[in-house]
Amino acid sequence: MEESIKKKHVEGGDREILYSKAIKAGKRIYYLDVKRNLKDDLFVAVTESKKVQSKDGSQISFEKHKIFLYKEDFEKFMEGMQDVIGYIKDSNLRGSAEDAVEPEEEEAIPSDSPEGDMSSGAIKLDIEF
Repeated sequence: MEESIKKKHVEGGDREILYSKAIKAGKRIYYLDVKRNLKDDLFVAVTESKKVQSKDGSQISFEKHKIFLYKEDFEKFMEGMQDVIGYIKDSNLRGSAEDAVEPEEEEAIPSDSPEGDMSSGAIKLDIEF
């Protein structure tokens, strides 16, 4: 019985959002919330919220999924994200190259432009606490 009381206390203890960023992407919204736990450690709560409509269209609800990312895991998490995103980008490039009938000459993009950053495939996220 005491464990359930502690659990409720812990769940309620980290509700304060210190900073938040919402990313709207189609039917989904991703929330990146910086929170503080009971030990005063900061962490990121990533929430995916997806709008779901019943088959008859009469009810709308939101399906939510969360992960919690602690600062000691940031570097490994970012390395993993960059790896899998790079894999997907490479796969898409290979797939589109196979579909192309005739290769077209690409327009040069200056490396100091935002488009130049995107074309390199590098992902840059700057997280500071």
